[in-house]
Amino acid sequence: MRRILFAAILALLMAGAAAICNAQVDTKWKIHDPNRPLPAVIDPGTSSTQDSPGRPPSDAVVLFDGKDLSRWAHQDGSAPKWKVGNGYAEVVAKTGYIYTREAFGDCQLHVEFAEPVPPTGESQERGNSGVFLMGLYEIQVLDSYENKTYADGQAAAVYGQYPPLVNASRPPGQWQTYDIVFHGPRFDKEGKLTRPARVTVLHNGVLVQDNVELSGPTANGQRPPYAAHPEKLPLGLQDHGNPVRYRNIWIRELK
Repeated sequence: MRRILFAAILALLMAGAAAICNAQVDTKWKIHDPNRPLPAVIDPGTSSTQDSPGRPPSDAVVLFDGKDLSRWAHQDGSAPKWKVGNGYAEVVAKTGYIYTREAFGDCQLHVEFAEPVPPTGESQERGNSGVFLMGLYEIQVLDSYENKTYADGQAAAVYGQYPPLVNASRPPGQWQTYDIVFHGPRFDKEGKLTRPARVTVLHNGVLVQDNVELSGPTANGQRPPYAAHPEKLPLGLQDHGNPVRYRNIWIRELK
């Protein structure tokens, strides 16, 4: 009886795996079909150094090139009051979050940031900011170099949900990178969740979030459930009162 039950379960698992594979592979094309359309050719750009930002991929939308914040606004639609100069934008305390004027959904996002020098404060009061995907789902920005805080609130955490797999933080003053692959949630016509959001994050080239499933939007000290929203919303950068600097922000929409 146990063998029969095990065989049945194994068959179901294999069928499920096959269904997943079939859903991912476009079977209308033969294997190695020479007539299958080829991917678009792009210039992949260049990597950044501490001295200069890299060049974004040729198919990326550049959200901040170090010159101005014309693609951004405060929540009320006014021009950003953050400081811009020397190739970076710096958070100005108490001016508020800034949001992209354009809405985005599923994406590959590149963000570079540098923590204040000299470091001041401890725990969540040291170099705190955040990258808000769709304005709702936060990847924490924090000076986590020799700075102890709660695990799901340190740099590269999905704030309040997932600590990073490792702490890959560089010392304050050095430029750091987040490379984020984000798939937003989906809702049906009645507003019911049909697909949770998922995110993968590389911090300074190191995998720190591995396709994790988000429980819902970000909130301080709580985990609110999903509420239906459009498939595209503006990105946000957080003003948490610390002069964190940003540069070389670009995004590639994923179809």
